[in-house]
Amino acid sequence: MTNFAEAFNRSGFSRFINSPFGRIFRIVAGIGFIIVGLIFRDHLLGVLSLVWGIFPLSAGALDICYISAVLGGPVSGKTIRSTYQPG
Repeated sequence: MTNFAEAFNRSGFSRFINSPFGRIFRIVAGIGFIIVGLIFRDHLLGVLSLVWGIFPLSAGALDICYISAVLGGPVSGKTIRSTYQPG
């Protein structure tokens, strides 16, 4: 595993985003982007908002972390919590 992935997974942001509250936040944010996208679906930014909303919604619902995966770390939020986070 790369140092970037380990550093990210030990960070406060990773602790937040992979916590139960962080998962709820990602789900709500994803739903928010999708709602905005539906309202403005006739505009380019509305369509982009619809597409973008899929990422936080799926990450929160499936307990996965795309940032960790891109950096070469584990994808599963459960694995990140058990390996890198205290408590």
